Amino acid sequence: MKIVEIHIHAHDLPVQNGPYRMSMTEVWTLPTTLVKLVSDTGHVGWGETCPVGATYAEMHVGGARAALAAMGEGLIGCEVAPLPLHRRMDSLLNGHNYAKAAIDIAAHDLMGRALGVPVATLLGGALTDRIPSYYSTIVDSPDETARLAAEKADEGYPRLQIKVGGRPVEIDIEAVRKVWERIRGRGIRMAVDGNRSLTTRDALTLSRECPDIPFVMEQPCNTVEDLQKIRPMLRHAIYMDENSVNLNTVLSAVGTGLVDGFGMKVTRIGGLQPMRAFRDICAARNLPHTCDDSWGGDIIAAACAHVGATVTPRLMEGAWLAQPYIEGHYDDRNGIRIVGGHIALPEGPGLGIVPDEGLFGAPVASYG
Repeated sequence: MKIVEIHIHAHDLPVQNGPYRMSMTEVWTLPTTLVKLVSDTGHVGWGETCPVGATYAEMHVGGARAALAAMGEGLIGCEVAPLPLHRRMDSLLNGHNYAKAAIDIAAHDLMGRALGVPVATLLGGALTDRIPSYYSTIVDSPDETARLAAEKADEGYPRLQIKVGGRPVEIDIEAVRKVWERIRGRGIRMAVDGNRSLTTRDALTLSRECPDIPFVMEQPCNTVEDLQKIRPMLRHAIYMDENSVNLNTVLSAVGTGLVDGFGMKVTRIGGLQPMRAFRDICAARNLPHTCDDSWGGDIIAAACAHVGATVTPRLMEGAWLAQPYIEGHYDDRNGIRIVGGHIALPEGPGLGIVPDEGLFGAPVASYG
């Protein structure tokens, strides 16, 4: 099968009860970018990429759309299969994995629909039909963070991510301790996520002041060099998130023993094809990780669920979705939902999502 048409759509996703606050940014609405591929056999596939603003990572919505425009015409006539597709994309544009991911996801969806199989089957086969999720708090007061954490624990989330940073570390320590008081003994895993905002001093202080609380520190500092500096002195396991921008970085972090796991975003690493390789690297070194994304609607949520279903369960840290923070679905019947802290694997071929194209309006760009 070959690509004969590419259509790019723009769509806004307002944040419910906004803003969504992290250490370095807050967002009220997020523009997502959707990609529709059409093959010469008449099959269709959908992809999506949705950066959380322009400061969370090295990506932003304008960059995604410009990158897709740079590749668009050059992808017409390319095989839909992920390996030749990635080689073609790399020959047209260096970097911009988050934009390439939307094409990759759409290609997997199209192939699954054409073959009549779920995307999870294309990725090696699902090991579960109920994928664990996790809930991420925003940077808020210690009391409100603890209250929300307890509420989400009651809902059945097996893992909680506590956002910290952008304020005195003493407040972060208080928040972590108050959360632990509310969830201790309930078997819930806990991550403390600095979103690369902490100084090495504050990251070490946070770890040293909470030696009795079994959390993992997720991307506390800004650079790989910062992580290397604090790694020998930390009292907690360390996960890499924002720094894991490609497979090369992942291989270096794994090979040097820098990290104990990853928070991985499907779009950041370039889509489901490289995500599959990442999954297998982690399996080989017994490293837990997430299979989630920074934001987005049903398309990216379905992609996260499908790849998450293929991960060895004991290494699956969860799939974070924006669904609890946004209203509505692209597909009212099959839209991805978190129930009891878990996600049901979508049914049907491809991603299992048939979006209502009327929601997106006319394409902002078309090729072919």
